[in-house]
Amino acid sequence: MTRKEKIYQIIFEADTKQGKLFDVVLLIVILLSVIGVMLESVEYIYKDFGNIIFAFEWFFTILFTIEYFLRIYSIDKPIKYIFSFMGIVDLLAILPTYLMFLYPPIHFLIDIRVIRIIRVFRVFKLSRYLRGANVMLIALRSSRPKITVFLLFIVLLVIVLGTIMYIIEGITYNTPGFEDIPNSIYWSVITLTTVGYGNVVPVSILGKFIATIIMLLGYGIIAVPTGIVTAGILKNTTKKKSNNIESNNELKSQNIKLKAKLDQLNKRLEELENRTL
Repeated sequence: MTRKEKIYQIIFEADTKQGKLFDVVLLIVILLSVIGVMLESVEYIYKDFGNIIFAFEWFFTILFTIEYFLRIYSIDKPIKYIFSFMGIVDLLAILPTYLMFLYPPIHFLIDIRVIRIIRVFRVFKLSRYLRGANVMLIALRSSRPKITVFLLFIVLLVIVLGTIMYIIEGITYNTPGFEDIPNSIYWSVITLTTVGYGNVVPVSILGKFIATIIMLLGYGIIAVPTGIVTAGILKNTTKKKSNNIESNNELKSQNIKLKAKLDQLNKRLEELENRTL
């Protein structure tokens, strides 16, 4: 086994002893680096332990950099890895630290480092367990026309309701928060989604009545798309099961035909043996 193949086996294959150890170490390093990023955002902690956090950050960045280039070196198609989702995540895990070092004014990009937590997915090899997510995506694609119509209906609804509330509360009662149609539409959105910050409230009886109707409609907003997607999942699951049943039936019929042909061949062989005797 060449050095390149050995590195590939350790980094990409978790079935071996070295691969499992690598994944455990990588998981610990990822979690520690993310904790470091979070602690760095706490002002009083960074004030007292900033130098230590800074040193650890560079230590983790160097480790991730070595790992990143080892992945590129050991894989057969490095370009494919570089532009893959996990390849981009690996690059974003190390890039902000170097950019901040080269050009300090872009220090705000340093918070992108928290994306390292996504790399935990690689350690757990969750891609093989994400079939449920694929089913969800298929259901969303098949339900796209219905969801699009529903979203357009919601957009029209909040515009109409926002305009009505502007007329009732803004023009008639001069209620704060309803000074114009955009603000009234914003209020309709947060009320319809049952968020309701409470900083803007209607004062008229009619306005409160409409607000109540909007709140009740909000529950329907959650239920309708859920029902559409659930129906899509059930439809795709049923279709897949029926396809599996059909394929199994075809295999059974093919087996029966093959068995019949084998029986015919055995009979002919017996006849030939009897003739030779």
